[in-house]
Amino acid sequence: MIIDERETRSKRIVEIAELIMTAARTAPKGKGIDVIEIATVMGDDIQKLSDVTYAKGEECGLKFLFRDAENILLADAVVLIGTKTKVQGLNCGYCGASTCEEKLKNDAMPCAINMIDLGIALGSAVSTAADLRVDTRVMFSVGFAVKALNIMTECHSVYAIPISISSKNPFFDRRPREQK
Repeated sequence: MIIDERETRSKRIVEIAELIMTAARTAPKGKGIDVIEIATVMGDDIQKLSDVTYAKGEECGLKFLFRDAENILLADAVVLIGTKTKVQGLNCGYCGASTCEEKLKNDAMPCAINMIDLGIALGSAVSTAADLRVDTRVMFSVGFAVKALNIMTECHSVYAIPISISSKNPFFDRRPREQK
């Protein structure tokens, strides 16, 4: 039997995305409470994600969103990792509010513990990707646009990790793009 690597990519990208999602899910949590949401975008949905990222760039004027909207079209999959707005009840003040009850008066303010947990989950995810020798990049920009697709709606903050199985990392040498 001869197995051509190119013919197995679509199967492997699903397996790789699942392993990356598992790493994010099992990442340590500050209080041990899981408020992380994880999803993978593949196929035609990557184009939709690119379109909303581009539209977000037009809306807010951040030019790097145009570049990243185009860049994710080179991905085989995009893993999304976000955190819910739920407070942890520690009254730690790390978010800037004196208590969690005070923080709840401001929905725009994320729980700092949750944001730290999100960072740990992202680190675990890209560490697993590196172990699997696939190319990735953590993108705030694409996660920023996710809410427009009405996915991960309970999340305050979402980051995207595009994944590529290719001979050259498409997320490394990125040129700024302008509006079309």
